[in-house]
Amino acid sequence: MAYWRRSTRQMQAATDSAAVALGPPATAKPARPRSRMMRQYDLVDRVRAYNPDTDEDLLDRAYVYAMKAHGAQTRASGDPYFSHPLEVAAILTDLKLDDATIVAALLHDTIEDTEATRAEIDSMFGHEIGALVEGLTKLKRLELVSREAKQAENLRKLLLAISDDVRVLLIKLADRLHNMRTLEFVAPEARRRIAEETLDIYAPLAGRMGMQEMREELEELSFRTLDPEAHAVVTRRLDALEERNRNLIGEIESQLTANLQKNGMTAHVYGRRKRPFSIWTKMERKSGGFEQLSDIFGFRVVLSDVAACYRALGVVHTTWPVVPGRFKDYISTPKQNDYRSIHTTVIGPGKQRVELQIRTEDMDQIAEYGIAAHAFYKDGIGSPTEVLNRESSAFAWLRHTVDILSENANPEEFLEHTKLELFHDQVFCFTPKGKLIALPRQANVIDFAYAVHTDVGNSAVGCKINGKFAPLSSELQNGDEVEVLTSAAQEAPPSAWESLAVTGKARAAIRRATRTAVRDQYAGLGRRIVERLFVRAKLEYADDKLKGALPRLARGSIDDVMASVGRGEMRASDVARAMYPDYKEERIGRFGPKRSLAVKLRLKSPPDPARSPSAIPVRGIKSDLPVKFAPNGGAVPGDRIVGIVTPGQGITIYPIQSPALKDFEDEPERWLDVRWDVDETTPQRFPARILVDNVNEPGSLAQVATVIAEHDGNIDNISMSRRSPDFTELTIDLEVYDLKHLSAIIAQLRAKDVVARVERVNG
Repeated sequence: MAYWRRSTRQMQAATDSAAVALGPPATAKPARPRSRMMRQYDLVDRVRAYNPDTDEDLLDRAYVYAMKAHGAQTRASGDPYFSHPLEVAAILTDLKLDDATIVAALLHDTIEDTEATRAEIDSMFGHEIGALVEGLTKLKRLELVSREAKQAENLRKLLLAISDDVRVLLIKLADRLHNMRTLEFVAPEARRRIAEETLDIYAPLAGRMGMQEMREELEELSFRTLDPEAHAVVTRRLDALEERNRNLIGEIESQLTANLQKNGMTAHVYGRRKRPFSIWTKMERKSGGFEQLSDIFGFRVVLSDVAACYRALGVVHTTWPVVPGRFKDYISTPKQNDYRSIHTTVIGPGKQRVELQIRTEDMDQIAEYGIAAHAFYKDGIGSPTEVLNRESSAFAWLRHTVDILSENANPEEFLEHTKLELFHDQVFCFTPKGKLIALPRQANVIDFAYAVHTDVGNSAVGCKINGKFAPLSSELQNGDEVEVLTSAAQEAPPSAWESLAVTGKARAAIRRATRTAVRDQYAGLGRRIVERLFVRAKLEYADDKLKGALPRLARGSIDDVMASVGRGEMRASDVARAMYPDYKEERIGRFGPKRSLAVKLRLKSPPDPARSPSAIPVRGIKSDLPVKFAPNGGAVPGDRIVGIVTPGQGITIYPIQSPALKDFEDEPERWLDVRWDVDETTPQRFPARILVDNVNEPGSLAQVATVIAEHDGNIDNISMSRRSPDFTELTIDLEVYDLKHLSAIIAQLRAKDVVARVERVNG
């Protein structure tokens, strides 16, 4: 789509006015020679050159229809607007695409910008072409939170349209390419935005589809717009280097050709310099200067078949010394975008490094044109989507990306995933059974595990790389064999993995699993609270009865209700009233006979009905319920404790003597009666805080720390404040096993001469 066309009012004013100027002189666009617009017969001839059976009448009708529909519309450059769809069609003829694609390119802006309708296009050109044109119609303005969200939503719809018919993507890329070629007529702010979007989304998308030539031009045009100074500098250096090495390039081409002919092989050898954007990104990546780059020029050796490629490789390696570590065989292991070629670097004539790409003619076509290299215009081979399902790995990636849409990621998460996946510099690793897994550079075992299967990633607890144990955060190298060790006991991955993962798939899966685990915790807590309330109120609880009350609670499911109760966003009494309208809540005080719901704080041990038959088992911090301890002092086994339900945070455990409980006296519905149930066979540490008035002399702090360490306490945090010249007040956060353990540490500290006072802080 053209992002810089004039409004209808502007076009009408330009048509009615006798003035030639389209704007004030200060903003006039630079003049340029007006190129001749392609005629009907030119278009037909271009298509017939590769498809002798083209439907000439269809092309003629589409040409005339689009030209009349756009009428007097003009572009910002002053050219007739019809020149844009015509140039898009011309780009697609270079890719040798079918008649329907060429016609859709001619019509791609008619529904959006003219009086044309989908029904009219269907009736004149058929449903297939109508669907392509509608898939390309620019999206209506979306009322989303951010520009990133809008861009993500546009990309979602684009990829969904592509998954139905990949020709939508080919037309869209050609459309963007022509707009980039004419970007100088756009306002600077819009020019930069379009160039950034092209570099972020469209150029990598073209590369992911194997369309390297188009990717390189999109990158080059974006680079020239975003950093014209850097582009000019690199271009000048490249021009000078090419002029200086002109004879050397010809010499390498002739020597390669002669050596291959001497060994009975006919090859097309040609050299090409790398584009400025490629050089610039390599300089940034290696933090080096232009002079440090040795592979400015690349040479392609195109042969007849695969066997000839490997024979040619042998000739090259026996003629010139090989640069170690620069050999890659993408014929035996193709890239995910279908790219196949042998890469090697040798020390050639003049001691120059020479980068070679050895491939067949078919591989060369796919390397340049990607999915467009599949002959869609041939009869009897199925629809373009069917062809690519059979023949293209790049299309499989596209299908996988569209599958992500069904997993309810928000727009920004989806955009993050897709951007990560688009940049596809890859490493290839293997499972123990030999399955190939392709991952981005710098990916680690966590990414590998999620690439194998989401369940493998969620339950991963360790790994072996090439038979040796290694951390899950280990960065993977080409050829690594990775075995992921899993455990059924791990139901969800640690949330910290999200910052370690590289691939969008892994990050999205970790976020999803974390959200699900937290929701399950809250729903479990909510169910216990609701069921306990019903027992106390002597009411019958049943999920079926609650299901009928969901509309009154404004929730979509029973789990939604329970999670809301667990988070503290809804009271259990609200659920009771929704199911039993006559229910009346008994208001109770903090120390009344029925203080609150009885809950047993359970830490890894099985339920013990004899100790508290009516208590609801609630596990501790590493359990299936969201439990934490008072922030300013904690709680330890042996304390009398109470639980406070905090909206959005679960249960906070306070010692009964905590002064902070006064803040909740007017909210009895948030109180839970909790009891310790510690498993003594697997002791755990719990948080506590003490205040120590310490004599201000050398070594006094060391004595305090030594006492705590000798009694198996763990100092988690310590802060100091000077109350007088002679004493320092220490606030020490400890981890202890229980109240007896804490009391022993306090007693030993009081026995020290350097300690004037010790007391526990009740948060």
